[in-house]
Amino acid sequence: MGLSALAETATSLLFGALSFQFGNATSNAACSVATFNEILGSSASVISAVKVENGGTYGEGALNLLYPTNPTNLPSLCAVTVKVTSSPESSYRFGIFLPESWNSRFMAVGNAGFGGGINWMDMAQGVRYGHAAVSTDTGHNSTMGDNTWALNKPETQKDFGYRAVHGSVELGKKIAEEYYGSKIKYSYYMGGSTGGRQGLKEAQISPDSFDGMVIGAPAWWTSHMQPWTTKVATYNLPVDGPNRVPPSLFPVIEKEVLRQCDGVDGLVDGIITRPDLCEFDYSALACSGSEADSSSCLTATQIETVQKIYSPYIADGKFAFPGLELSSESQWAFLLSGDAPSSFGDGYIQNFLLNDPNWSWTTYRDSLLWEADAADPGTCDADGWADLAAFRDRGGKIFMYHGQADALIPFGSGGLFYNKTAEVLGGHAALLDWFRYFEVPGMQHVTGTAEDAPWYFAGANAAAVLGTDVYSTPGFEDAGHDALLAVMDWVEKGEPIDEIVATTWTAFNDASSGVLRQRPLCPYPKKQTYDGTGDEKKPESFSCI
Repeated sequence: MGLSALAETATSLLFGALSFQFGNATSNAACSVATFNEILGSSASVISAVKVENGGTYGEGALNLLYPTNPTNLPSLCAVTVKVTSSPESSYRFGIFLPESWNSRFMAVGNAGFGGGINWMDMAQGVRYGHAAVSTDTGHNSTMGDNTWALNKPETQKDFGYRAVHGSVELGKKIAEEYYGSKIKYSYYMGGSTGGRQGLKEAQISPDSFDGMVIGAPAWWTSHMQPWTTKVATYNLPVDGPNRVPPSLFPVIEKEVLRQCDGVDGLVDGIITRPDLCEFDYSALACSGSEADSSSCLTATQIETVQKIYSPYIADGKFAFPGLELSSESQWAFLLSGDAPSSFGDGYIQNFLLNDPNWSWTTYRDSLLWEADAADPGTCDADGWADLAAFRDRGGKIFMYHGQADALIPFGSGGLFYNKTAEVLGGHAALLDWFRYFEVPGMQHVTGTAEDAPWYFAGANAAAVLGTDVYSTPGFEDAGHDALLAVMDWVEKGEPIDEIVATTWTAFNDASSGVLRQRPLCPYPKKQTYDGTGDEKKPESFSCI
């Protein structure tokens, strides 16, 4: 047995043993390895099955590199971990929460970045609604930015790209139905970023998997976005170049963007709601004269760098990917502050595309993007817009959103996906019956805000920002404030989502700090519009126009 196989076996045993060590978990006859071995037969191996009592906690702690924090205050449930062999060279695990009080619904949740780990935290949100909830580690255990696991492993790349999610959903449904002795009535999905890509991909390859989906800032165009991630960083490199805009100047740019763009929507409130209407004057950033303070202004060469960052990526004369949006500056440090590009870009090129860990960003060329486009390592791209017709035809519904202040996946990427779908499937009016896209002013990547903007509506990954035991939107547990409940009403009652109210609190990540603002989010192409007189912190002062 090779070292890698030994390591995998040790990890599986360790995870299996660890599963029995958390909170109020106790053994139970029905919730047992034997029960699930009988259900699955030879299709997979059951690592553990643990009964968790009401109020208990469950997870893998620090051993789960992507999700080291365990959810708490769970309802009574059975927690099962399963291992699936996906090829002679690869395997993946998935976990499923089976609540004692089941509402006949199933839910899958997505992952983050290139990380590998069962997302017990987001599964916990699903199970609090009464759903059976499933998540996969996509075949590896790593942190969000670590993609070294993909080097020379095309089968593991496929698990990450689509296979682990698809297999987990199929087997998860089988487990739920046989465990409860009852058919699933409705199936849902929730995921952001990579998780958004996973959901869209699954809907394209298997339109029967879900009835409704909540998709946040999807990383749907992997073969384009990851090379862009390297390209946009090269605009601000090397660190000793005259083009370099040091991170200390990012707040200067952010402040000037806010000054020029805040009021174009008719309301000066510290939130940039309509960056599309802002005709930004870069000259306001320029240093004037030899006595200018370089800590608070930019040279002409630095301004050129900023313009490139905001501009679409044109590779070999063809559009390749959107640039960052005005208002994204608070998150620029993630991709633009290092002495080399992020591993999200460089690592993809090294470990997915070229299988060359010694490749350097200093040799980046635009043709690499088109090589990635042609190869699509791992079959990650979720660009099968026409394939969504089958999902539509069987009654599926999609609620998709993207934060306008996102600096990890440019805000324009979400709109591009929606517009491409409209172009292929009958235009924007035709999409409204089954696919609605919501722009979120001031929201950063999937969650959070630096502008005190209303960002929370119980979307993907959001509850974990507020705590380990949060359900829905605290204080507003209804379909008007909760994306999943809204999608459930759309699917099960035929009630379309004409708007959803987003919330932020005095401390954006602490619901107990008191509501600061609430505003409606609008299905594209409608825009959140202030009435000109009302309290800007109240949702009734805005409408979708």
